[in-house]
Amino acid sequence: MVWLFASVRMDWQGQKLAEQLMQILLLASAVVGFGAGYVMGSFQMMILIYAGGVVLTTLVTIPNWPFFNRHPLKWLDPSESEKHPKPQRQQPVISKKKSKK
Repeated sequence: MVWLFASVRMDWQGQKLAEQLMQILLLASAVVGFGAGYVMGSFQMMILIYAGGVVLTTLVTIPNWPFFNRHPLKWLDPSESEKHPKPQRQQPVISKKKSKK
């Protein structure tokens, strides 16, 4: 199973999606856990529901699932990069104005 995800790399859009999913799932599990714990009058139930949400969030966001790589970066071929030289920094032009007295 590990070999299936070894070649998949998460792209920038996938990282953003994973971050958003993590925040949404953790907030939802906290709200549901608090609500259930309040209604049932059980602090233990609240913690168990939230812990289940944390486990679910971990399983959804930590592995490099293929849907996190929908926008792969297209790197420039090394032979192509030699055709386009790296831009050089230009020195700032300092103008010397003579004041008339």
